[in-house]
Amino acid sequence: MLHSPLLISPSIDFWPQTAAALLEADHMLGAAFGAGARDFSGYQVVVPAFSHAVHWRAALAQVLQRRSPQQAGFIPPRINTMAGWLAMQAPQPQQDDSERLMQLYAQLRQHAWLKKMFTARRNTDLLPLAQTLLSLSDELTQALLPAMERTPGDADERWQAALAQLSPSARSMLSDEAQLVWSIWQSQLDGNDKTAQRYTRMLALAKPSAHAPLAPLMWISPVAPEPMELAFLEAYGEHAEVQPVQIDWRGPDIPLLYQTAWPELCDAPLAPAPDDLFAPQMDAPTLALCPAASLEDASLQSAQIVLDWLRQGKNDIAIVAQDRVSARRLRALLERAQVSVADETGWKLSTTRAAAAMAAWCDVVTSRGETTALLDLLKSPFIFAGMADKSAAVMQIEWQLRRENISGEWRSVQAAFKSGSLAAEVLQAVAAQAALFEGRKNLIDWSACAQHLLDALDMRAAFTQDIAGQQVLQLLDDLGARQSDTDGGELFSFSEWRALLNLQLDAVTFMPPITDRRIVMLPLNGARLRNFDAVLVIGADAEHLPSQPQETLFFSNAVRHELGLPTRLSRQHQQLRDLTELLCANREVVLCWQTHKDGEPNPKSPWLERLELCLAKAGMAPLRELRHDLPLHELLAAPSTMPAPSAAELTPARLSASAYNRLVACPYQFFAQHMLRVNVMDELSDMPEKRDYGGWLHEILMKYHEALRDAKTPVEQRAALLATISDEVFGKAIREHPAALGYEARWRKVMPAYLVWANEREAQGWHFVLGELPLQHALAWPDGGIELYGRLDRVDENAEGERAVLDYKTSSLPSLVAKLKNAEDHQLPFYGLLSGQTMAAAHYVALEPSRDKTGDVAAPDFEKQQQALQQQIITVVQAIGNDAPLPANGIESVCQYCDVRGLCRKGVWQ
Repeated sequence: MLHSPLLISPSIDFWPQTAAALLEADHMLGAAFGAGARDFSGYQVVVPAFSHAVHWRAALAQVLQRRSPQQAGFIPPRINTMAGWLAMQAPQPQQDDSERLMQLYAQLRQHAWLKKMFTARRNTDLLPLAQTLLSLSDELTQALLPAMERTPGDADERWQAALAQLSPSARSMLSDEAQLVWSIWQSQLDGNDKTAQRYTRMLALAKPSAHAPLAPLMWISPVAPEPMELAFLEAYGEHAEVQPVQIDWRGPDIPLLYQTAWPELCDAPLAPAPDDLFAPQMDAPTLALCPAASLEDASLQSAQIVLDWLRQGKNDIAIVAQDRVSARRLRALLERAQVSVADETGWKLSTTRAAAAMAAWCDVVTSRGETTALLDLLKSPFIFAGMADKSAAVMQIEWQLRRENISGEWRSVQAAFKSGSLAAEVLQAVAAQAALFEGRKNLIDWSACAQHLLDALDMRAAFTQDIAGQQVLQLLDDLGARQSDTDGGELFSFSEWRALLNLQLDAVTFMPPITDRRIVMLPLNGARLRNFDAVLVIGADAEHLPSQPQETLFFSNAVRHELGLPTRLSRQHQQLRDLTELLCANREVVLCWQTHKDGEPNPKSPWLERLELCLAKAGMAPLRELRHDLPLHELLAAPSTMPAPSAAELTPARLSASAYNRLVACPYQFFAQHMLRVNVMDELSDMPEKRDYGGWLHEILMKYHEALRDAKTPVEQRAALLATISDEVFGKAIREHPAALGYEARWRKVMPAYLVWANEREAQGWHFVLGELPLQHALAWPDGGIELYGRLDRVDENAEGERAVLDYKTSSLPSLVAKLKNAEDHQLPFYGLLSGQTMAAAHYVALEPSRDKTGDVAAPDFEKQQQALQQQIITVVQAIGNDAPLPANGIESVCQYCDVRGLCRKGVWQ
């Protein structure tokens, strides 16, 4: 039979009191113990969690030892949780969660009125709605299914009674939502409903087998049984003894302070206290408060409290994480101090690196090879995990894509690399897999695509070696693995499959392996029926204690109460009991919270406010505040000075014109970029930049002048030729970057002026010889040398065989004149040295019109400048080889756009 619950007061001795009570003669184990038996294996005990099994067995051993010291051994009852007990039964086929969800989603997306009702812009916006409806259906099944089986029609009556709690206006407005939830729940109540299947299996446990009767059952729980659990206990009680054990919330054994501060805590109201000397006295609370000014202060104080407890020899510490943000920061500080934390709550699987790899893959497929998403994917340790030169290939891919400013699209990305190179093979493999994730497929086919992806991109081995990766693999196996429709099932797009994957990754909890249990992190309800050496509660503010649950759809608290579902009030009431039990069951409890958030006051929990008010009214001391004076570290002042490193061993073997200009402008910049090789990669931009414009003009002019040289095009046809070549080059650029249209218009304005200048130069006897010529030239001296390298834009020659080097600049002629007048630019004489031959002249060619004209400006004293530059290069390179300092002495115009300013830290020491 089902006995009345055995009520045990919440205290540190809950388990010993429970064991002692059950060993009494009039309770479950009393008869066997009274007969001298020490074998209790014929009894069954169900506890809330497996951690409670340890407490129950230890308490039973302790009580037996105290009562019969001469008998040490005993055989404990069979101990299990309900979930564990059900798992021991023969498995039954069940509908997969993902299949169940997608079947409902497929039905919802067929109704346009649902999108309008819930303001869904896309079909995938209905997927969270489907998940919410299934959660509501499960809640309704748990609450109403036992009553439905006892009394047919009871569920309909309770449903109508619940709707009656709404006002007429709300009822008419929400009638569609109400009908939707009701119809969805009824459609889910079939043989495939997991909650109904679990209930059926529970009732099967309550039936005796043909071979043996049911064992007497002890049901230990901190809360009253839910409807399904109660129905199970009643069914079990028809064949065997059932003894529930619960916490006693009637009042007499609850500390008077908590009853007074929180009158709603107990089942019976507290009697008015007599106003005389014999009134019961309230005991001083053992808890302490730790208010902190900020998130960092709260984390530091909490970490110091935990470290002090460890130094005191406390090896069973609980951290109750009401505020997960503060708890994460606390965990990071403790791990920095090499103290591990066993997190019993875990975190969403979607926050792990393994899940991030799948998210990166989905981003690449959705964006069709967008460069940023592609680079994020390739940098994941789970992609091409076994490739020997992966880092070099990824670096080459990133450098090339950034250099050419390719924002994405598979053809453009792959065209940037030579066929047969490792980078090209990597991109080809990724693009081939992305092509498979197109179209509409059923869940089985999407699962097959995911499995093929894991093998093709060498992801499976890396996932297998990662703990979170193993869970991701299992999730991918489960998605659609048991789809049962004979026609292959509903078809879904990639975006719908991705939304399903994201929901599942959010729903699954990742639990890292726990090796050190000295410090455990758990939610408040996870501390039920457990005691620790010390407890730290993180987030004892009004926002987190009590927590604020959200109402779902039209389910107001009145409706939920009428249907027998948990309400906001009932959840907060249970949370208050959980807090009270925590305070009663642990001798040392500290509650910490942030007093300010985002510059605004953050009040403490109203429950703590009421507790302090009760203490003040009773004339008792306020709650103790605990704060640690954090150790201070005295730092010695070390003023920064201008860096001037020397590194003879890093003397470069090659030198370009731009590198030498950096050396002259700022030696430290040269040291960082060309000796340490600290270079910043080009930023990707959706908009073409000036360097892209310059590249297009170089290509146009190269093709134009080669055509003139080879075909001797007449003057009257040259404008058409230049326009044709320009159309070809800019046409390709505009297809890749539509914003290049502005640069094309800019060039169209330059073309007439450029043709005039080019024809005039030709009339002066100068003819194009070659262009875009890469050169190297060795510059040697007695004890060393260096190789000059670069690319000449253009070389012209006259009838006397004299040659001139020309360099194109997308600047106006006056700016180029000023540039040469300052005598600080060494590019033209450098090109003269680089050519390795005598150059009669060097010119900058302006590709930006000024007053509708363009032209060139010649370097003055070109031969003398070359000789001077050669001597300067030799002198400077020899000095670097002799450990000469390289100071950061660039002027402001140089520093303004310097990529290595963060290294020299000029703003600190100047």
